[in-house]
Amino acid sequence: MSMDYIDQYLKETVTIAESVSKEEIEKGIRILKDVRAQEGRLFILGVGGSAANASHAVNDFRKIGKIETYAPTDNVSELTARTNDEGWETTFSEWLKTSKINEKDAVMVFSVGGGSETTSLNIVNALKLAKERGSKVLSIVSRTGGYAKQVSDSCVLIPVLSDDRITPHAEGWQGVIWHLMVNALNA
Repeated sequence: MSMDYIDQYLKETVTIAESVSKEEIEKGIRILKDVRAQEGRLFILGVGGSAANASHAVNDFRKIGKIETYAPTDNVSELTARTNDEGWETTFSEWLKTSKINEKDAVMVFSVGGGSETTSLNIVNALKLAKERGSKVLSIVSRTGGYAKQVSDSCVLIPVLSDDRITPHAEGWQGVIWHLMVNALNA
């Protein structure tokens, strides 16, 4: 049983590697190069495991990519105060307003579903604000891509190969894609 599961998981990983859009990855790299050249900032949004990925990616984009980068989930005091006082749905958008997000900046979303009018409204509202302010949007998402895919300037969609492994593949591939992007900035 265990070896069959391992074999299936790794086969799915190979299938994803062969099917993920290289064009969307390239678009994302170009956007990130423009953000860096304009001295803009990169804001990375994610919840759950994607929030942990966002924190790791902040380090990489700052240290390796030389882009000023932040994640709202890295400041637990502000995050919980905003959630308590303003509600979860506006936590990211209000944080971006305070950060004075603008047309030089970009938002990168790590999300399994990408948000909709009924789920991940914190991400949806942040993306609406980003688009209003003229910021670029990049996303690494799965399922249908949700709202993030609809408004992204670059969307890497991780295909669903098994309903049982949507989240592990989505979150695992966020790491693969952002590591590829950040290292390609200096290639």
